[in-house]
Amino acid sequence: MTTPIVIWPKGAPHLISEEPQGDPTLTPYLVYSDVPAAAVIVCPGGAYGMLADHEGEPIARWLNSLGISALVLKYRFAPYKHPVPMLDAQRAIRCVRNHAEIWNIDAKCVGMLGFSAGGHLVSTVGTHYDRGQTGHLDPIERESSRPDLLILCYPVISFGEFRHHHSMVNLLGEFSSEEQSRDLSTELQVTADTPPVFLWHPADDEAVSVENSLLFA
Repeated sequence: MTTPIVIWPKGAPHLISEEPQGDPTLTPYLVYSDVPAAAVIVCPGGAYGMLADHEGEPIARWLNSLGISALVLKYRFAPYKHPVPMLDAQRAIRCVRNHAEIWNIDAKCVGMLGFSAGGHLVSTVGTHYDRGQTGHLDPIERESSRPDLLILCYPVISFGEFRHHHSMVNLLGEFSSEEQSRDLSTELQVTADTPPVFLWHPADDEAVSVENSLLFA
């Protein structure tokens, strides 16, 4: 099953009517299993200015080869600003849990994997989540948006001194506040309740980038 599913069927919040990106979607790549399978939501990178195709479907197919169901998220990016990408990613987790029985997914084993700015988005969701809104009219919104695990692939993490400036500007604008930059420097938002994290960087990255990212781990 690889047909994209619109995650906000009644209309995405903060939608810019003239923006041609379209509605955010999840594309499921499901495995067949006798028992509910673990699932990973894949968030491609692109500096919050695009989505890299090679960090989407090929990764989902690889996860399938390991017996893991995967779902590729098409989230919104610039000119959309924070919190729009985060809202899309949180909604994706809720959707997967809401569809868990239909898709034969273990609702208690839903992780997220992201590359570069997609890694920042995943780390943002991993440090900014809720347990669901009991009594909400939309049953999807009653589901928890907390991932069960995070896989961060050469992620953008900090919006401090050693930031990826282009990603920060695309997400927050040229003149973001210090408070907002700090809130989205996700290495500063880790708590005892933060989901377990696997983080990796290519060996030839600048040492300062590796050191910065290891702060999160």
